[in-house]
Amino acid sequence: MRALRRLRQWGITLPGLSPGKLNAITDVEGVGVGHCSLVAGDSIRTGVTAILPHFGNLFEEKVPAAVEVINGFGKAVGISQIKELGELETPIILTNTLSVGTALDALVEYKLERNPEIGRKLPTVNGFVAECNDGWLNDIRARQVKGEHVRAALAAASRGLPPEGSVGAGTGMSSFGCKGGIGTSSRVSGEYTLGVLVLSNFGLWPQLKIAGIPVGMLLPHPGKAVETEKGSIVIIVATDAPLDSRQLGRIAKRAGFGLARTGSVAGHGSGDFVLAFSTGGKQQEISPDRLAASRLRDDKLGPLFAATVEATEEAILNALFTAGSMLGRDGNFRPALPVADILNILTKYCPLHIEEE
Repeated sequence: MRALRRLRQWGITLPGLSPGKLNAITDVEGVGVGHCSLVAGDSIRTGVTAILPHFGNLFEEKVPAAVEVINGFGKAVGISQIKELGELETPIILTNTLSVGTALDALVEYKLERNPEIGRKLPTVNGFVAECNDGWLNDIRARQVKGEHVRAALAAASRGLPPEGSVGAGTGMSSFGCKGGIGTSSRVSGEYTLGVLVLSNFGLWPQLKIAGIPVGMLLPHPGKAVETEKGSIVIIVATDAPLDSRQLGRIAKRAGFGLARTGSVAGHGSGDFVLAFSTGGKQQEISPDRLAASRLRDDKLGPLFAATVEATEEAILNALFTAGSMLGRDGNFRPALPVADILNILTKYCPLHIEEE
């Protein structure tokens, strides 16, 4: 049996910009990712993933941010204030659909502990929590995600290469009728880095494309194919480029192009959300009534658009390639991606350097 490896470890290199050192969202300086995975008995397959734009106090040191809703069949919270004010003031929490309330409550408690003046001298806090439905493999009605698991994911956040596949919020997720989950990738554009992390839970097998090759049409599904698109995806984009909220909104829209490259059509039952933030858009107070912030010129955004598309595509594929088969609720099963068959198909179109054990 072939080991679970990331896309590039199989010799599959997508064209375009080069990745960062880790080829992960954590290539953006200061960004951290943590997971808490819950696997118990034959029916609990879920978890929490936390993304920290930086390790300081986000409520005091907010970052510019923007949200793009590709398809709104989802239960994310915190979107409206980000759209209105263009700022992110808490870590990002990802989990399953019916645990959004629990996750938000834990995130609010986390921020209240660190900011005693919230709700007193200071405004209330706007937490951002996004979700996908892992109910095929996980007993989602059991609502096993608790506040302690959110705190564990936050405490586990680090700047290293995040685990991918069936981990954290991705533990019970599915993609293209196979096992899905967490994936990440990055691109370097001149002096700036852009990274993407996805919670991938979407797609029909015949739609799947890898490096532009319609592998889902060329190969039979390795198990029982999904017939109706009911999945979702959350895409988190981070960059150290000095961008304001409006520019980040333009970046967030481009993530949808990377999603489409893998075969998604954003089906009726999907909730597809993008949150983009910048760690390089620091504001300075120049008078009691005025703030100023340096930002990149709009006509210099083109390479970052390309970076967003490319990193989103590869993050989704990394989620697929690193997720093993899983048996879950009521005997429901999701097979791993049939990597050997896919490599055989891809080698007909381009030479691959495959690392053998």
